[in-house]
Amino acid sequence: MSIEKKIEELYQKIKAAEEGGGKERVERQHKSGKLTARERIALLLDEGSFQELDKLATHRCIDFGMEKNKIPGDGVVTGYGTINGRLVYVFVQDFTVFGGSLSETYAAKICKIMDLAMKMGAPIIGLNDSGGARIQEGVMSLAGYADIFLRNTLASGVIPQISAIMGPCAGGAVYSPAITDFIVMVKDTSYMFITGPDVIKAVTHEKVTKVELGGALTHNKTSGVAHFAVEDDRACLATIRELLSFIPDNNREDPPRIPTEDRPDRLEEALNTNVPDNPNLPYDMKEIIKLVVDDNYFFEVHEHFAQNMIVGFARLNGYSVGVVANQPAVLAGTLDINASLKGARFVRFCDAFNIPLIVFEDVPGFLPGTDQEYGGIIKHGAKLLYAFAEATVPKITVITRKAYGGAYCVMASKHIRTDINYAYPSAEIAVMGPEGAVNIIYRREISDAADPTSYEENKVAEFREKFANPYVAAERGFIDEVIEPKYTRPKLIAALNSLLNKVDRNPPKKHGNIPL
Repeated sequence: MSIEKKIEELYQKIKAAEEGGGKERVERQHKSGKLTARERIALLLDEGSFQELDKLATHRCIDFGMEKNKIPGDGVVTGYGTINGRLVYVFVQDFTVFGGSLSETYAAKICKIMDLAMKMGAPIIGLNDSGGARIQEGVMSLAGYADIFLRNTLASGVIPQISAIMGPCAGGAVYSPAITDFIVMVKDTSYMFITGPDVIKAVTHEKVTKVELGGALTHNKTSGVAHFAVEDDRACLATIRELLSFIPDNNREDPPRIPTEDRPDRLEEALNTNVPDNPNLPYDMKEIIKLVVDDNYFFEVHEHFAQNMIVGFARLNGYSVGVVANQPAVLAGTLDINASLKGARFVRFCDAFNIPLIVFEDVPGFLPGTDQEYGGIIKHGAKLLYAFAEATVPKITVITRKAYGGAYCVMASKHIRTDINYAYPSAEIAVMGPEGAVNIIYRREISDAADPTSYEENKVAEFREKFANPYVAAERGFIDEVIEPKYTRPKLIAALNSLLNKVDRNPPKKHGNIPL
């Protein structure tokens, strides 16, 4: 065969791979509101940067007539490219080929790309759109999933792992995204669940739709499994690109610094009046965060889940920071099970990838109730405590108002190795609120008083003046500085600059035993 014929044969095979499941299935994909695998890659990566690997790989199954049904690529597109000039590795499931079902070959392609990402210290991005295991391959398909799970686990904390759910993701397939750092889900076209509606109906007699059971909003609002809910495929891929701009390539590097024209010494007079004089009135902590950070831009993570806790990324003088904050506008900013889980997960990610932590604190305590106690708030609250205590990245806390009881300790207090702790003059740092404290300390005196109400009010005012302020803590060195709120931005930037070369280590050990 001449070289011309051989080259022609090569391009025929390439064309077959790029056509995927064929025109009819591509049209079906578009009609369901989804882009094809290759269209998704084109939007995710920098133009012309994608280099595909294993494009001509095919399955090796000879049962159920599969030996007569082979498509180059076998249902997953893998390779590498760049996002804003930075190297990333990707695998993109192609629903038009065998429903995106995973075979032995398919899994091997993904494992190869994950191994390369680990060797190169580059992020791995998985775009999931698959019907699950390829039934015709039986245990070989299951083995392929387990091979992927192992690599997800070994890569955790070493390279960033981002998953997008852009179609079905069911059964054992859900555990790979679950181990990764962030999950983006597309509304209306994606869903995740271990067992589907039909199985649930057969076993428990519950009737539920796929979207109700495992849709984007279910996992963003209720379960907390997913971190972002977006409108369509394009928004999904744009979210991934933006997310990557805040995080480093691996655990040995720092996040990229993005120059800003926002002055580091910018003052915000509005901050002096953001916190209400009445300690029982709510306010929106996001307003404080946005006033402080570069260009007033806050990239929120887990926005719809446990809204009494705020987490996300921002920049200070161009440096990427992870923000953790209580939200007084929701449940008074109390810590509950979900908020603790949300915060702990985010703190540990930032610590693994050298992203400094900025904490805005206004917490009256842990949410009381039998549901919380029976649900294990002791154990789950301890996860947030553990995460902050374990973290060795720069940590800076600003107490805007309440910092009561054990919740004060948990929210990056000085006592768990936080580097710089600020407080506003409105801060109240105490074992509990004045009303509760007075009712315990002066219970007998109140009941014996001629005018119990007046006596209690006077004692509350006395307690508030003496203890519900930042100065007792400042006298002990638990607060490094009480600051006028308008200076928050320059104070945080100065502190962050001083901590850029921070070195802190935990005792040598295989790993800790976080209370899971």
